[in-house]
Amino acid sequence: MSVVIIGGDFLGSIEKNLQSLGVKELVHISGRKALDRNKVSLPKATSFILVLTDYVNHCAALNVKEMAKSRSIPVVFAKRSWSSVAEKLRDSKLIG
Repeated sequence: MSVVIIGGDFLGSIEKNLQSLGVKELVHISGRKALDRNKVSLPKATSFILVLTDYVNHCAALNVKEMAKSRSIPVVFAKRSWSSVAEKLRDSKLIG
């Protein structure tokens, strides 16, 4: 499983917890600077995109949402805490 995370300068335990759920490839883009909106490239095998809402440039989040929609990739919006991420992933049925 491959995941792209947009937002957050530091992922903390989120990265380890996603790996324990079977994520093999993790791409992280901070998304806080205006220039980051041009850096977003999604790997072909992306399973879903996680957008950390409290640490992302608004324009970068919109660009990612549009890219994901055009490629039919699920997008999960959550705060930068594992409990919030896990809740949103469960709600979207991406993890059990």
